[in-house]
Amino acid sequence: MSENSNDISIVMHPIGFVNNIISDPAYAREKKDTESLIVLKSEYAEGLDNITDFERIQVFFYFHLSESFSMIQKRRYDGKVAGVFASRSPRRPNGIGVTVVELLKVDNNILHVKGLDAVNGTPVLDIKPYMSE
Repeated sequence: MSENSNDISIVMHPIGFVNNIISDPAYAREKKDTESLIVLKSEYAEGLDNITDFERIQVFFYFHLSESFSMIQKRRYDGKVAGVFASRSPRRPNGIGVTVVELLKVDNNILHVKGLDAVNGTPVLDIKPYMSE
């Protein structure tokens, strides 16, 4: 690592966007049975080759509606006050979310998934196969 490694800047660009009926982030977690589409930009479609080998995938996305963060927060799912890194809050220093979803089918550059707790229009940063072991 270089001496200036603390000054690194990271730039990411969406590979696609979420399309679903979830419009309010406050209620997104309650919609784990909601089906969503992940519409990849056409230049990334080839990267989906053989993704149907997996029943579940990890979707990494950007909390584009979150404007700030705090290090201590009240968790929605159990009401306990905890550090941001001990929560699933969208109010994070880098605004990155990840969810394991069920992969239902793939149509060209569109993934049909179930269980994605991201709102409509959320930028998708990456997709990886989920392996429990």
